[in-house]
Parts: sequence; structure tokens; C-alpha cells
Amino acid sequence: MTDNTPAPQVWPTLRARDARALIRFLVDVVGFEETAVYGDDDVVHHAQLSWPLGGGIMLGSDREGEWRLPPGTFGAYVVVDEPDALYERVTAAGTDVIRKPDDTDYGSRGFALRDPEGNLWSFGTYRGEPRVKA
Repeated sequence: MTDNTPAPQVWPTLRARDARALIRFLVDVVGFEETAVYGDDDVVHHAQLSWPLGGGIMLGSDREGEWRLPPGTFGAYVVVDEPDALYERVTAAGTDVIRKPDDTDYGSRGFALRDPEGNLWSFGTYRGEPRVKA
């Protein structure tokens, strides 16, 4: 990453039956940072969780409206520097691991899990290919 790398402008989003519990899982177990949470009592209208290496996600409570995403239908890939350490942390918390740490033919090491809402998360060292400017 260089100093001129733009700030994230694409935000994956998801809905949760129990958004506050999902936030606690993603912060306390996985390692996201709670940047903002707006809501009333059990309802989260908007939450932003930042990933320490850059980027983040937005989420909120499941509710009717134009932005209806069924809980448990989200999937994301997240870059990590130490996938084995994160794997140890999530397994110690009893997380549903769906793929144990492995090495890929494109140079990544990672694993995958299902969060308490049923969403799929893949964590690995692959940072993607550099952008080519035309």
C-alpha cells in the first residue's frame, strides 16, 4: 500500500437478527474495531466496523424497507497478516470453522468461518493484485 492509496469507498453491508450480538462477535472475537453504532435499545440502525489493515463493513438490524438483505446471506474475504493466530482465537471462542487453515496455489494462507448469524467469512494473506492505471 502506498501513501496515495484511496480510503475505502466500497462498503460491504449486511443485516442481522441480533445486530448487537454480531457486533460483539466481530469486535471481541474476530478483531474488527467498532467505529460507529447508532440505534435504539436492541435495534441497530447503522454500524460501521473498521478492519485494522484497512476497509470495513457496515451493518444493521434486520428490518423491512428498500434495503432488505436476509440475515445470514453475506459473504466477505478479509486480508489478515497472521491467519493462524486469528484461527486460534476464533476456534477458542467456539466459532463454526468451515475451512481450516490451508495454503492456496496463488500464494495465500487462510481459513473460513460462519458467524453466529450464518454469514460466511474467509480470511487470508492474499491482498489482491495491484491496480493497473490505464
